[in-house]
Amino acid sequence: MPVPSNPSPTADRELTLSRVVSAPRELVFDAWTDPVHVAQWWGPNGFSTKVHQMEVKPGGTWRFLLTGPDGTEWPSRITYREVVRPERLVYRHGSDVDNDPEAFDVTVTFEAQGQKTKVTMLTILPSVEACERVKSFGAVELGQQTLAKLDAFAQSQLPR
Repeated sequence: MPVPSNPSPTADRELTLSRVVSAPRELVFDAWTDPVHVAQWWGPNGFSTKVHQMEVKPGGTWRFLLTGPDGTEWPSRITYREVVRPERLVYRHGSDVDNDPEAFDVTVTFEAQGQKTKVTMLTILPSVEACERVKSFGAVELGQQTLAKLDAFAQSQLPR
């Protein structure tokens, strides 16, 4: 008889996105943590990102403005909890207000696969309802678009 698996206590609030990026891990990590680079690819198709501040270190903050194709703006703040270059980022992501009740936790891992990098984003939402809400507006597809833009940007940085 199979042994039942023990799901994570947050399994019902998790979203996981993954993509193999066609660039080495150091380059992909730099694309994710350099304010000049990240402004060129962060966000789904048609969105733009303006970086106001980016200190990639435990306790550091990344403040940015995400603007949608229709001009809607989302002020955002990421606070880094863990930075292990070039392996992992752990952070809290919310709107650019203190104590945002809708803020969520993200762990991004960068796994070397030869000259490519598997990027995995594990997002833990504050509630089951919040998880269902973001799924309903297409967060998975929008996240996949963002990772595709990372892949295209990282490839554009490879020596020719």
